[in-house]
Amino acid sequence: MLPKRRKSERNAGGGRRAGPPNSLFGEILDWMLAPLLFLWPISIILTHSVAGDLANQPYDRALADSVRTLARLVMLEEDGSVGVHFPAPPRAMFRADQDDAVYYQVSDVRGQMISGDAEVPRAAVPPVLFAEEVLFRDETIHGEEVRVAYQFLRAGGEPEGPLVAVQVAETRNKRSDLASQVVTGVLLPQFAIIPLAVVLVWVGLSRGIAPLNRLQSLIRQRRPTDLSPIAPASVPEEVRPLIVAFNDMMARLEQNLQAQQRFIADAAHQMRTPLTGLKMQTDLALCESDPRQVRDSLARIAESTDRAAHLINQLLSLARAEASFEKLYVVETVDLVEVVREVAQDVYPRARAKAIDFGVEGGEQPLQVEGNPVLLREMVKNLIDNAIKYTPRGGHVTARTRLAGSPVVEVEDSGVGIPEPDRERVFERFYRVLGSGEDGSGLGLPIVLEIAELHRASVTLDPNPAGAGTIARVVFPRTALQVLPPVKGGFQPLG
Repeated sequence: MLPKRRKSERNAGGGRRAGPPNSLFGEILDWMLAPLLFLWPISIILTHSVAGDLANQPYDRALADSVRTLARLVMLEEDGSVGVHFPAPPRAMFRADQDDAVYYQVSDVRGQMISGDAEVPRAAVPPVLFAEEVLFRDETIHGEEVRVAYQFLRAGGEPEGPLVAVQVAETRNKRSDLASQVVTGVLLPQFAIIPLAVVLVWVGLSRGIAPLNRLQSLIRQRRPTDLSPIAPASVPEEVRPLIVAFNDMMARLEQNLQAQQRFIADAAHQMRTPLTGLKMQTDLALCESDPRQVRDSLARIAESTDRAAHLINQLLSLARAEASFEKLYVVETVDLVEVVREVAQDVYPRARAKAIDFGVEGGEQPLQVEGNPVLLREMVKNLIDNAIKYTPRGGHVTARTRLAGSPVVEVEDSGVGIPEPDRERVFERFYRVLGSGEDGSGLGLPIVLEIAELHRASVTLDPNPAGAGTIARVVFPRTALQVLPPVKGGFQPLG
């Protein structure tokens, strides 16, 4: 199909659309290092959290032991009051040191202090009490964070004894120091590991893409005319599909270059004949002194010039059709009925000069296809030109458009016809059917086929069922069809 006009490369916001990555190496490196740099801060946060939990465990066990020790010192006095009997100074019992301050408190459930430090906040009684269960919570005393271990028990171990809260609180300095040491011990190696990982990734990627660099060097060393395929087995597996596609493209390019070379050689050969004839007839005219003979020679020169001009125009038309994929033309919506009528008006004088009954048949509905109007007119013109050229004097030629599930253009003539063995070969460039009795370049039908294939249409040549002659038929794809409102149609003779 003919290429459509390229859409703008700018997006709706006015900016240029993002293109492919400039470097495959950089793209892979980014996707490998970006997650690493993203996960590193997360690992620091998780490490700090785990280090805090690890630091709490040994100190929480020591704090729980202090609570149990203090609980065993709680006694029920003879008068029913609760007391605490310390065998030694409390600070010595709780092993207070220079790093952390230790607070303790024994109080009843209403918060009335029995012994200890009043700074320790009151503990809330849990819904369910378990014997000798030690609970933990975090509090603040004098603006400093502390870890509190506490336990509820019955004084004197009596089931009916008063409920007492025993609490021991300790500042978190040693815990923070231990957590910091754990975090430092874990993160410091990472500062060395991450740069090393970057270097190793860089080296690994460099070695990984080395085959691509060798492939690039191999392609650069090739001669400009070397279009031979690259052996897929010599490249990495991931690149093989690309190499296979590249080899396929090079094969098509080789075929196109060979076709162009054949076309240039054939065109040069075809042009040599009329130019040689012109030179000979000119030399003969220069040797004549009789005005009538000179006039006849000039007439033959003019006839040869027309044939040469026709050949050149057809060569240009074929080159134009072949170059259409290079975006020299833009696809438009084209009415086939209108194209046939315009071309018929242009070629009508030739049909009239041969006394040919030439007419146009249009369908009841105009047909539209997506295509290039210049090329489609050239295609229809070559079909009608061929029909008029090979139809004897007094014959008839009919160009029609119709809808048969798909848009169809037909040119019917009552000419000499095409033998069945030649119906495929007439689409070859410069091939002409012997015995036709007409001069020609052999480019008309190749031009028709080239333009039809660009429009994804098919071309067939069938014998005329009405007798002598041929029906040339071009069938366009169904997807290209668009039906317009009906207009008056029917057979319209042009002469």
